Amino acid sequence: MLDLAAAFIALTTLLTYVNYRFIRLPPTIGVMATALIFSFIAQGMSLIGYPVLEVEMQQIISRIDFSDVLMTWFLPALLFAGALHVNLADLRNYKWPIGLLATFGVLIATTVIGYLAYYTFALFGWHVDFIYCLLFGALISPTDPIAVLGILKSAGAPKPLATTIVGESLFNDGTAVVVFTILLGILLAGETPTVSSIAWLFVQEAIGGILFGAALGYGVFLMMRGIDQYQVEVMLTLALVIGGAALAARLHVSAPIAMVVAGLIIGNQARQYAMSDETRRYIDKFWELIDEILNALLFALIGLELLLLPFNWLHVVAAFTLGGAVLISRLLTVAPAILVLRQTRNGGRQVPAGTIRILVWGGLRGGVSVALALSLPLGEQRDLILSLTYVVVLVSILLQGLSIGPLVRRIYKDAEPVADSDH
Repeated sequence: MLDLAAAFIALTTLLTYVNYRFIRLPPTIGVMATALIFSFIAQGMSLIGYPVLEVEMQQIISRIDFSDVLMTWFLPALLFAGALHVNLADLRNYKWPIGLLATFGVLIATTVIGYLAYYTFALFGWHVDFIYCLLFGALISPTDPIAVLGILKSAGAPKPLATTIVGESLFNDGTAVVVFTILLGILLAGETPTVSSIAWLFVQEAIGGILFGAALGYGVFLMMRGIDQYQVEVMLTLALVIGGAALAARLHVSAPIAMVVAGLIIGNQARQYAMSDETRRYIDKFWELIDEILNALLFALIGLELLLLPFNWLHVVAAFTLGGAVLISRLLTVAPAILVLRQTRNGGRQVPAGTIRILVWGGLRGGVSVALALSLPLGEQRDLILSLTYVVVLVSILLQGLSIGPLVRRIYKDAEPVADSDH
């Protein structure tokens, strides 16, 4: 296991260096693009009779449980690190657009994408059960703006828009995972559950995650109030994430939601009432570094997964069609909510001009979607959905991720740049 971790970290570091030194794309997108190039080179060498590199890489990647690594360890840490820098006052100011997009938005997107995927699969001659189409809708619904958030800041997007995207991403991952878990439970059970059992599962996962995260966050906050030693306080936050995520899995509550809530408490209450200036600096720098490292590892893994996925050009064409369906569902989700909010008293301040275009095009899909697809039951339908999900994610990150910056700059040329959180 240690050899596997060492090999993967060394390879990711090399890819990160190559991107920074030669390719110079935004960090996360660049690492993934470099990993893709590496995968194509390995496959090209196999075609000309030198399969050693591809075989070795396949052996390394196949030993990594992408779904377990991301959902159990990476995602909770990334969400905690993201929530740590979010001001609760900002979330309260934009609670309606965030709340609508992260809850009803996910449910609407799951349903719309599910129906569009069902007819798309039939169009290409694939028989896929409708429950699998809904599962595809749930796993592709969560946006993953990790790769685009830095671009939004550097491009000068207004604060309301950036806050909405950050808030939505923090909570819709958890919501989508809960919806996916419920649908997967229905598939595995082989029968339609009662409304009460679905409601209870939602309460257990979502509400349980909120309560568990609040208990963890306030517990660590109280511990930090009693000391002033940055080494110990940094370790407390690390233990909160690692131990809390593992315990959440045992308790069958949503670890992503729990880590968002805990991160908000540590990033606001503990930052204000339990940390010295020195401790704030160390905790911020520590989690910023963890965030950067995990993102590099995650996007490198996405790029290298190409070596393991069997797909043909028909899959690519179908994936582009489904990518269009995902954008349509995003528009149907975002536009009504934003148009309604514009009619409210503070709507003009909360949703500036261009919000719909940026939210639709900036709703990137990422590693969460791939991880959820990998957790589907083994079989032909799972392999098909996994291959299509992978291509949709790649196109989303590369096409939308590389073009969202110029779009933001064109729309908000004279807008006030996004400022860091006022903590």
